[in-house]
Amino acid sequence: QVQLVESGGGLVQAGGSLRLSCAASGSIFSINAMGWYRQAPGKARELVATITKDGSTNYADSVKARFTISRDNAKNTLYLQMNSLKPEDTAVYYCSADIRTMKYVPRWNEYWGPGTQVTVSS
Repeated sequence: QVQLVESGGGLVQAGGSLRLSCAASGSIFSINAMGWYRQAPGKARELVATITKDGSTNYADSVKARFTISRDNAKNTLYLQMNSLKPEDTAVYYCSADIRTMKYVPRWNEYWGPGTQVTVSS
């Protein structure tokens, strides 16, 4: 059993900052890529940023230079530092991770957290 739990969401004024965390726990042998996604009301879920196990990152154009994704492999934790927040960043933010649960079975499954609400007021 694997769980991802996000934290750090909340209400912030435009121009402010928030730091999201996502802790993975349970029967984890290894974690490959991890990522943050978001879904605003009435819109499809969209990619925010991803990071590989060795630290290579990828960002949506809308968040480049404002958001920074990072991870602590020893703690199985993913982070998203969000600066210069805008009202259009308001959404539920989800983390995802490609996780291998068994040492002798080379199979990876994608897991998702329940999400954390980020609201940016103008």
